[in-house]
This record gives sequence, structure tokens and C-alpha cells, in this order.
Amino acid sequence: MIIEMKKILLLAAVLVTFSTLRAQTTMELFPDNLTVQPFTANFLEPKLGFLFDIGDNELRLDIGNSVDVLRVETEDNQTFSFGADLFTYTFLRGEENFHFPVDAVDYLFGVNFGYVNTSGCNEYGARLRVSHISAHFVDGHYDGTTSQWLDGRSPQVYSREFIELIPYYKFDDLRLYAGFTYMFHIDPTWLGKDIIQLGFDYFLKDKISPNITPFAAYDLRIANLDKRYYNHSFSVGVKLGKPNGKGFSIYLHHYSGKSIHGEYFDVDKTYTSLGFNLDL
Repeated sequence: MIIEMKKILLLAAVLVTFSTLRAQTTMELFPDNLTVQPFTANFLEPKLGFLFDIGDNELRLDIGNSVDVLRVETEDNQTFSFGADLFTYTFLRGEENFHFPVDAVDYLFGVNFGYVNTSGCNEYGARLRVSHISAHFVDGHYDGTTSQWLDGRSPQVYSREFIELIPYYKFDDLRLYAGFTYMFHIDPTWLGKDIIQLGFDYFLKDKISPNITPFAAYDLRIANLDKRYYNHSFSVGVKLGKPNGKGFSIYLHHYSGKSIHGEYFDVDKTYTSLGFNLDL
């Protein structure tokens, strides 16, 4: 598994180096923003904020970030980047006296490679990620009075290492994308190893104010468990701050499909949430 990941990283690094040798113009370490912006409705993106379920006593907490470590821009309006991802997405339950015990948490860390081309009338590009995810139950999933795990669900081993490629095409304020994920290692081992993804995000820039940007986004993930399942994610809201940089987002989010948390991978979930996110 480790050897396969090293081969993938080496190949990606060689491709980036080869592509930039002929037309390299500028190189920047730790730029202020991301070369490829997160895909807004995709749940597997870096966030720093909360999602409060409407009509249910549950919430999601996101802590983490993605950074570009190196960015290279060429004379022919091409940009290449290398970065890192490290974040968690956590399932909490609400209780009295403002208590929020943690039920389950998922961890993701890995590296990413970005490519953007703005040489024509419109923009296109892609993001490649090589990542690891592991999922765990926490003490909030355990009932101390009965000494039992909640809902009859005991902890199980869930982890996956995967390579994900999402190319996109952007014109005006609309970005369309399609992606493919391949798990080269997964537990439980009987799960399918591929995910197909389609989606869009639309940011209405500079129509109201340079610092107020309404947005809408949709993401469809066709996951392969024991068979194909369709996961729908839709978000609509307003971002305060830079449209492609730092800011604060308030949005309404609707999700329908299998749970995003690994310990609940076979559980159907449908909910609408109010979200708050700090974009770093």
C-alpha cells in the first residue's frame, strides 16, 4: 500500500516538473489562496465550521484546511500546484445544558496537485488528490448507564486510501466538474473501490458587492458499496469576503444518500442543515 502511494506521488511530481520546465516564469511558496478552489457542495472538502440539522438534534463540525505549498505559473497562462490536505468531519449529538457529545469522527490527510489553464476565453483545470481516510466512534456513541454502544452499532474498522481526479470547466461564474475516485486499499475489503462524481457551483460575483457573493452548488456521488448508491448534496447561500479566497459563508444545505461518516457507511441519511463556514 505504501509502495503504491509512493509510486503515484512520484509519477505526479514528474508530470508537474516536466510540464513546467519549458515555460516556467514564476514560482511561489505557500501562496495566499488555493489554485483549485474547493468544490462547494462536495462534502469531502476542507472546511472550518458547523452544520446544524433543521428538525433533528444533530450537527456536523468541520476542522481542517488545504494549503498550496508550491505554485508555478507559466508564460502561457498555465498554473501548476502542489499542496497538502488535513481535516476532520465530525458527527455530534445535541444534549441539554449546551452539551455536544461526539458520536463519530472521520480523519483525512493527503496531498494534492492542481492544474489551471486560463489561456483561452474560459478556464479549465483539474485537481488530483492522494489521500487516506479513517473513521472512528467516540465516547458520545457509548451509553455509560447501560454499558452499550448506541443503536447496537459497535466500532468497526473503516479506512481507505484513494486517488481522486476531478477535472472542471468554468465559464463566467459557473463551474462544471466530473470526477473519478479509485480506492487502492479499503476496509471492509468487500466494499466497492470506485466513485463517480458530477456537479457544479455558481458564484454570482460582483453583482451585489465585491465582498458579498451569493452562490449555489450541487454534487452527485455515485458510490459503489455492495451496489451503486446515489448521494445528492445541494447548497445555497452567501459568502462574505473574497469569492475565491478568505471569507465567511452562511448557507442552507440539503443531503440525501448514504451517511458521509465511515462508521455509518451503510446508513441512509436525509437532512437539511444551516451551515456556517470560515474560509481560510
